[in-house]
Amino acid sequence: MKTSDLPLLTTLSRPTIARDASWAVVAVTRPDLGADSYVGQLWRVPLDGGEPRRITRGFRDGSPAFSPDGSLIAFLRADAKSPPQLHVMAFGGGEPVRVTDQKLGVGEFDWSPDGTRLAFTARVPEQGRYGTVDELGAGAEPPRRFTALKHRANGLGWARDRRSQLFVVEVPDVGAEPSYPLAPSAETPKPEQPTGVPEAVQLTSGDSDHASPAFLPDGRIAVIAALHDSRDDDLFRDVYVVDPAEPGAAPAALTDRVFSAQLIHVDDDGTLYALASDVREGRDFVARSTGLYRIVDGTAQRLTDEETIDLTETGALSSRADGSVLALNRSRGRLELVAVAADGSVSTVFGGDVGVVGHAVAPHTAASDAVVVSFATAASSGEVAVVRGDTVTVLTDFAAPLREAGILAPVELTVPARDGYDVHGWVVLPEGEGPHPVLLNIHGGPFAAYGIALFDEAQVYADAGYAVVMCNPRGSAGYGQQHARVIRQAMGTVDMTDVLDFLDGAVHAHPSLDAERVGIMGGSYGGYLTAWTIAHDHRFAAAIVERGFLDPEVFIGTSDIGSFFGDEYVGVDPELVRSQSPQAVVGQVSTPTLVLHSEEDYRCPLSQAERYFAALRRQGTEAELLVFPGENHELSRSGRPRHRVQRFEAILDWWNRYLPVSR
Repeated sequence: MKTSDLPLLTTLSRPTIARDASWAVVAVTRPDLGADSYVGQLWRVPLDGGEPRRITRGFRDGSPAFSPDGSLIAFLRADAKSPPQLHVMAFGGGEPVRVTDQKLGVGEFDWSPDGTRLAFTARVPEQGRYGTVDELGAGAEPPRRFTALKHRANGLGWARDRRSQLFVVEVPDVGAEPSYPLAPSAETPKPEQPTGVPEAVQLTSGDSDHASPAFLPDGRIAVIAALHDSRDDDLFRDVYVVDPAEPGAAPAALTDRVFSAQLIHVDDDGTLYALASDVREGRDFVARSTGLYRIVDGTAQRLTDEETIDLTETGALSSRADGSVLALNRSRGRLELVAVAADGSVSTVFGGDVGVVGHAVAPHTAASDAVVVSFATAASSGEVAVVRGDTVTVLTDFAAPLREAGILAPVELTVPARDGYDVHGWVVLPEGEGPHPVLLNIHGGPFAAYGIALFDEAQVYADAGYAVVMCNPRGSAGYGQQHARVIRQAMGTVDMTDVLDFLDGAVHAHPSLDAERVGIMGGSYGGYLTAWTIAHDHRFAAAIVERGFLDPEVFIGTSDIGSFFGDEYVGVDPELVRSQSPQAVVGQVSTPTLVLHSEEDYRCPLSQAERYFAALRRQGTEAELLVFPGENHELSRSGRPRHRVQRFEAILDWWNRYLPVSR
């Protein structure tokens, strides 16, 4: 895969299944260099193995969901310059009808049980800001006053003056006569034009973001929020219930500071489930595994084991007729679909060398046990399959053009660290016998993981002639909670030795790797560990420190997670913090270093990179600073497509200068 092949990376949404279980709908999205944006439409995928086909033609259509009776499909549509709005279309196709007109767009949504209403979340701008007053630019807005540390979010910016609130709206008749523009008359020279969009009712207004709306059988809506008095000092997020018949009434709390909830699901019988993680004393979030909770009469019961099961906090939940709940579990670089029974026992529904993205269960009315999954593999960034019992049938081949461009299979490897602990990861080998220069890649997080699914960065570097070595050291997700928590307030210890030992093990296992020509790179926590490592190990020809957590002492007050992340990961004692700070040991760095960052990164702010780069330059270490305008912490994953290509080109240029493929 070359940098120019980026538009071939097709990713899929969670699927939704028709009422008769004969076909599914999934959103198919890809980067487009011409539009310099992400484009995509909804696709219909027959479950009998017929040819998939596109059924919408929007700029970016996503998040499809069938209505309970199967007659309509709701989805989000965004155009090139406007945020996503809710639309509905008939089951058989036809022109979509717009349902919302929210100034800052719509986030999540859910169908009411009777299919007549949609609950959704949308950010509500404070009057006088974000274009609510014509011709009043951002620079002319009044000042913002803050009394708490949590006031900004990466990828968003200022957050407290545009909270995400809960709304409900009546579903329009998709067969009704459309509205038409009114012509002026002598009596009404400027008639008020109809919008053709039903009026939504705002149900909440609290100083919290509201998320994951889910209708209960009685018509009330469950939602996640943090409305308790100490919300600015802890990480609790609870489940609340809102009655659409009482808009503006205070939401009723179902749970009270028991966890940090991320997602709600309501079973057909009304049982409420939540994906949530424990936060001890309200703040200790470090590597706390996400579990499935059942909420009954305000009591939240954790069903899954905290140590061995770690469900993805962004993965959806689905209910099966046997009473089990389907979820996604992280395990050794895989994302597998598992079923959680009422007693908490867990079984695998769809596993192996896959990274499941989303899933849907056939409606109980369909007399079908079909489970549809969207998933990635080492050779594809997104496909659809149907699972019936032990039989898996792959229904799409969106990755065919990417395979034709060239994909290299990762080689799995486990290496014993110096203390005997097994470190697991992969090596991606370029074509040819070698010897190949080596790039040691370190993932972000740290509570994240490299996986078996296709990784565009490893493919691009290997295509350029580099052997890519990447592992999941202690601190990573998917290997149990103890594995991940061991680096709490001990960063740069066994995590550093783990990646170095894995590098040595990979070189030993693959003679085509050149141990004398090695580079190191990483982003976010990977940027941290890269900067920390080059201060303690000087074998590397060069380094790339990207969007790094580099200076814990100034993280508070500058990062959107600064009020808690550093306190928990590196502690609060000044000496303890400095003992884990790359900025404190930058004087030991002699490795040529490219510091790569984004201008609007509020997770690891630009000042982290600027201070680190300045220290390198002032002491005479070869260094460059590359800053991408208009991008945030997610540049490498979801930045503008042209910027992503330019980033790849800059990285390859750096390696060509300091670690050329040919001697």
